[in-house]
Amino acid sequence: MAAEIMGAAHFKEKCLALLDTVGVDGIVITKHGIPVAKLVPIASESTELLGALEGKLKIKGDILSTGAVWDAQS
Repeated sequence: MAAEIMGAAHFKEKCLALLDTVGVDGIVITKHGIPVAKLVPIASESTELLGALEGKLKIKGDILSTGAVWDAQS
C-alpha cells in the first residue's frame, strides 16, 4: 500500500482528524505538487529500527575504556 498524497491546504483543514487515522504508510504532504513532508505514526518508524543491526556489528575490546594508559598518581 502506498502513502496517501495530500495538498498542504487540505492537510491543514483535516490535521487533527488525520492524526487519529494515519496508517503505517503515512501521508505525504505537498505544496504546489511538490512533496515537502510526510506524516507517519511514531510506532511504524521506530519498530523498524529494533534489531536492525543484529549480526552486523562486532564489539572489539573494552567498550568502556578509551584505550589510553595513564597514571592518576603522576
